[in-house]
Amino acid sequence: MIEVYTDGASSGNPGPSGAGVYIKAYGQIKQFSFPLGVMSNHEAEFHAVLKALDICMNHFSGEILSFRSDSRLVVDAVDSGFTKNRAYKPLLSAIEGKADSFPYFFIKWIPDKQNSNADQLARQAILMNE
Repeated sequence: MIEVYTDGASSGNPGPSGAGVYIKAYGQIKQFSFPLGVMSNHEAEFHAVLKALDICMNHFSGEILSFRSDSRLVVDAVDSGFTKNRAYKPLLSAIEGKADSFPYFFIKWIPDKQNSNADQLARQAILMNE
């Protein structure tokens, strides 16, 4: 099973944003920072999950994925397959489409303090927007 930690961050809301992805796989750690341009913090959280799924599609196809995020909004939307917010609907749909290419995809909410690695990577990515 591949453990994937994701986080999105924004400097301002909306503002320059970044996504952080921290992956534990086969005793190794992989870390990624993605500048996202200007968006809201919640949008950045959705984009972080999408970026992580892209990485997993390229490096861990066919694996069981266990995602962790400190965004209740994203975890609840993915778990229920529903969001009221029109801006998040295409992001949720994209997550579902990518997640369907794996035999099992789980997402779990974790407290901020358990997601510090992905948070640090997301904050680094904000600086890459400049």
